[in-house]
Amino acid sequence: MELSVVVAIIPTNQREVVEKKLQTLNVAGITVTRAKGYGEYTNTFARDWLSDQARVEVYAESARADAIAQAIIEVAHTGDTSDGIVMIMQVRKAFSIRTRSETIPNRTLLR
Repeated sequence: MELSVVVAIIPTNQREVVEKKLQTLNVAGITVTRAKGYGEYTNTFARDWLSDQARVEVYAESARADAIAQAIIEVAHTGDTSDGIVMIMQVRKAFSIRTRSETIPNRTLLR
């Protein structure tokens, strides 16, 4: 089984709608963290140009990664320069901290 991680950097006001969309796709788990940054959109009103964003990570079987990315794009798109970005990256290995060994992710978590 190949594993990918879908990472989306989106405006914080889009976080909830993205979470709900991922739930409709039966995504078993996500990680959401607060982020600050700039890229295509720069907050020139802030001293450091950074804007608040949300980083959403989804680990899934590689066969589902494109569909997950497209679902995020579908609900997060507004046409604004601050819409964000979605990336799909291959996961080469996973390790269990508890067992200190390489692991195969639990398939039930990767529906």
